[in-house]
Amino acid sequence: MAKQRMLQFVTVAKEMPEKRPPNLRAQDFHEIYRDYATAKAEEQAGRCSQCGVPYCQSHCPLHNNIPDWLRMTAEGRLKEAYEISQATNTFPEICGRICPQDRLCEGNCVIEQSGHGTVTIGSVEKYITDTAWENGWVVPIRPAVERAESVGIIGAGPGGLAAADRLRRAGVQVTVYDRYDRAGGLLTYGIPGFKLEKPVVMQRIEQLERSGVSFVLNCDVGTDITFDAIRGQHDAVLIATGVYKARDIQAPGVGAKGIVAALDYLTASNRKSFGDEVPAFDTGDLDARGKRVVVIGGGDTAMDCVRTAIRQGALSVKCLYRRDRANMPGSQREVQNAEEEGVEFVWLTAPRGFTGGELVDGVMVQRMRLGAPDASGRQMPEVIEGADYVEPADLAVMALGFEPEELPTLWGVPDLAVTRWGTIKADFRSHQTSLPGVFAAGDIVRGASLVVWAIRDGREAADAILDYIAQSAQVAAE
Repeated sequence: MAKQRMLQFVTVAKEMPEKRPPNLRAQDFHEIYRDYATAKAEEQAGRCSQCGVPYCQSHCPLHNNIPDWLRMTAEGRLKEAYEISQATNTFPEICGRICPQDRLCEGNCVIEQSGHGTVTIGSVEKYITDTAWENGWVVPIRPAVERAESVGIIGAGPGGLAAADRLRRAGVQVTVYDRYDRAGGLLTYGIPGFKLEKPVVMQRIEQLERSGVSFVLNCDVGTDITFDAIRGQHDAVLIATGVYKARDIQAPGVGAKGIVAALDYLTASNRKSFGDEVPAFDTGDLDARGKRVVVIGGGDTAMDCVRTAIRQGALSVKCLYRRDRANMPGSQREVQNAEEEGVEFVWLTAPRGFTGGELVDGVMVQRMRLGAPDASGRQMPEVIEGADYVEPADLAVMALGFEPEELPTLWGVPDLAVTRWGTIKADFRSHQTSLPGVFAAGDIVRGASLVVWAIRDGREAADAILDYIAQSAQVAAE
């Protein structure tokens, strides 16, 4: 009788991949989780209960066929597991590393709800795709038929790259324009190596290049090339620029030296990991070494900043967040990792201003309490009068979120409709904008969000573009 491979959650405990000790991992930017051994990956995948209605799948933005590839992994059929995973997810090795699984698939796992501990879905996903790369199963795209139609994609982040992959599989000619010198967007310059090592991103970009995707880098639309020129060169255009404009606060002392935007800080650190020359880092402006660092914000970007500061050799690292731990938007897993590495979280605090004149030396902090719920149901922070204090700081990092740039103005296209938040107005099904043949996807439409949502939007937009191209060809033929 064949051995029962699945439903092992009653007898097999949840076991995450081993984490490197905090004192060691805080010294470098390598990923903190070790790889599963094959036997361990099979064992942990076998804990899946193979639900009739898999909540893990329904709560995944990509609706990945998670139970199917878990079963394939448990049975040692890894190539099939990879093919199932790749069918719905353009970059499973990236999602396996950086998705907040505790809020998505793993957080909704049925056996997690029953008290047995979730299946370690993200770690198995990472194992499957890393194994696929090692064995040469990830190959360049070779479409059955090459087509003459071309699509221009503005933005080489996860949304744009996911669309490029899907369009190339259909044989469409794809050109990706990006302002940076490397493709990948936030995957390359925003997310630190301890969560996503850069060779993982670069190998996927190289695969797309070998698949025939053309990259035009160091290309700032509106400056180096006009938006109208891109439209004139292609049958359709996809805007997938993301949102990069830092959200700021109006407070005394805001312009002082030593107060920096989170993305500037993270980009400098990631560029150093590539071996680039970064003058603002080398002068110490964007280097936390020997400094008292205060990071303001409670999202995943704030978690990336505090953990980067630890690795740079900061004297101390504190994170100010205006709500409590239970109400913070960042991943609880990331908070735990940060605490292990020496970060101090100061809950129910908000900045009122900065001290020090031209060079910051402290953050004026207001103590808060949680009051009545707002429209979303979350309790609103309220200021506790008379409880202010000053938190010493040599480097204050603002991680308050991101807003869209004013693209219609920057690109000289006033007819490109935007919402009252500045995001591009696009049909939620077709991703069509107000301009014919122009589509938009990812954060520039939905606002700052997760990489996995950008991938989903990019794939959907690519499918909509293919429909548009087909309809245009039919109209031309009539």
